[in-house]
Amino acid sequence: MIYVHVPFCRSFCTYCGFYSERTCPGPQWLDEICAEAQSRKDEIAAAAAVNTLYFGGGTPSVLPLDYIGRIADACGGRDYSEWTVEVNPDDITKEYASGLKSLGVNRVSMGVQSLDDSMLRWMNRRHSARGAGEAFRILRSAGFDNISVDIIFGVSGMDEKMLHGTLQEIIAWHPEHISAYQLSVEEDSSLGRLVNEGRYKELPDEVCSAQYYLICRLLAAAGYEHYEISNWALPGRRAVHNSAYWTRAPYVGLGPGAHSLRRNPDVRSWNSERIHGWTSGSEVLTEEEIREEQIMLGLRTAEGVPGYGRIPEDRWFIADQIIAGLI
Repeated sequence: MIYVHVPFCRSFCTYCGFYSERTCPGPQWLDEICAEAQSRKDEIAAAAAVNTLYFGGGTPSVLPLDYIGRIADACGGRDYSEWTVEVNPDDITKEYASGLKSLGVNRVSMGVQSLDDSMLRWMNRRHSARGAGEAFRILRSAGFDNISVDIIFGVSGMDEKMLHGTLQEIIAWHPEHISAYQLSVEEDSSLGRLVNEGRYKELPDEVCSAQYYLICRLLAAAGYEHYEISNWALPGRRAVHNSAYWTRAPYVGLGPGAHSLRRNPDVRSWNSERIHGWTSGSEVLTEEEIREEQIMLGLRTAEGVPGYGRIPEDRWFIADQIIAGLI
């Protein structure tokens, strides 16, 4: 189970507080990622029980196709049960989509966020609603039969009508997987500065809760399984890679800002958030910390906390508490 952090974006979203650089990835970064993968091949082998590779970001679709192929080769090859690359709709052309497919990528996660053009402009997204739909069709035409679509809710200015319209159109696309995330204010983001300056007011919790339940109802009616607090899938199409995180399977994170987990003993490690010459740190988890993590992750899933079984249907009361920051 391997995660590759690609910390590059062509533009920064209003809400994003993740580490990223508005630069073009060059050969030096590629060489360093490949060298890190080679130096950690024993860790990669120890985490191979979950045979997945995930390129996250940033915006991995800014990478040239040959970079993606070289990184996969450095990680041990291109044959994965699930190989996901996150993409921005604006980067998807027929050539790029078919190139990803030729490399062996078998799952694409596309950040749509909204299908309202005014909301997309406020978010400083590069694509339009029409462009997102076209990108989805291109991916389908290239042969991708496992596509995940991300949306955001809980945004000031996004009423239920707007959210309903976005959901209805995405449901009509019939992607295999949908993720929905409530907008959060990150201190280092443009949105964080707007809040501090009094130029943005967050939606009340009850409004965010109502939007969340709207998503739950519409996706359930469309046949999507709500298997994790922010994730829905058609039967048999859960995200293998992300699901393994929630069970605390060991994983290897490559690149600046990436985290890793080794087991027996449980050690969490991380890379510093620097493009070149990144350093790493680690900590050994105590039994109490492990159990707290199991509870926190279990509460997010339909299966529940290990040792306690499935969470009952009123689990979305718990979900509300998580959304409100009470858990």
